[in-house]
Amino acid sequence: MTVRTYDGVIGMMRGKVCLITGGTSGIGRETALALGKMGATVAFTARNSEKGNATRDQIIAVSKNEMVDFLECDLSSLSSVHDCCTKFRGKYDGLHVLINNAGTWEKERKVSEDGIENTFAVNHLAPFLMTSLLVDLMERSSPARVISVSSGLHGGTINFDDVEFKTKFNAMKAYRQSKLANMLFIKELSRRLTGTGVTANCLMPGLVATGLSRNARAFGRAFFRVFGASPEKGADTSIYLASSQNVVNISGECFRKRKVTKTSKESNDLELARRLWELSESYTQRWFPPGERIHLQARAELVHS
Repeated sequence: MTVRTYDGVIGMMRGKVCLITGGTSGIGRETALALGKMGATVAFTARNSEKGNATRDQIIAVSKNEMVDFLECDLSSLSSVHDCCTKFRGKYDGLHVLINNAGTWEKERKVSEDGIENTFAVNHLAPFLMTSLLVDLMERSSPARVISVSSGLHGGTINFDDVEFKTKFNAMKAYRQSKLANMLFIKELSRRLTGTGVTANCLMPGLVATGLSRNARAFGRAFFRVFGASPEKGADTSIYLASSQNVVNISGECFRKRKVTKTSKESNDLELARRLWELSESYTQRWFPPGERIHLQARAELVHS
């Protein structure tokens, strides 16, 4: 793990609380390390507690920052996502940066413990639920930032007739749809957060040699390994969006190499974003305690009136 500094300021994130999903390897680990080096309080999620604890200790040792925490969370389980958010709120009274970093690529159709196609569950529904459960905390901590890691492979559209590919599963189409969903989520989230002091942006890290390719076929794994950038380079834009003052007033955009970039026509379709939001609510409502509403629902009528 190599330490880098961003914008040249050690300690620039002191006093900021950051939560990163998938922090034990790849882009997530490099992001956690860099923000820890900047002095942030960093919490990251992982499925495996042994690996999570080992990574936490390693980041503390390298960054010389004791304020690094690990939260066990299986993003393929919406109950686990809910429990993780509850634990986070019990430990922290603020959240300044939420980075929805973790993702999966399934070469064959697989369902989560909730019975949902796993690519859609992990890559889209988990960050949707986590953000919805924590966004009121972010508003109270504002200025704050939501960041989602999407992909240049986003494409197609949202297949509302068969969003889980029950009829015919295609690994590439499922992944591309989930990454498009990341972008549409950010578009609608940004609209609903207008005036709150919380921004929402996404990024395309490019081809990076991370664990994402572990479920790909042999050719795909070799391609990522040979042509992919290092996780350290892949994390650069995530770290930039989390820490730079240059983006403090930018919201609803997608970044590549630290710059706002063009994305597909579908990723900018606000009606498509609204429909996806409503579908996502229908999937996740049951994981909200009785009497608790999704915080951002209250903004829907104002935004779309």
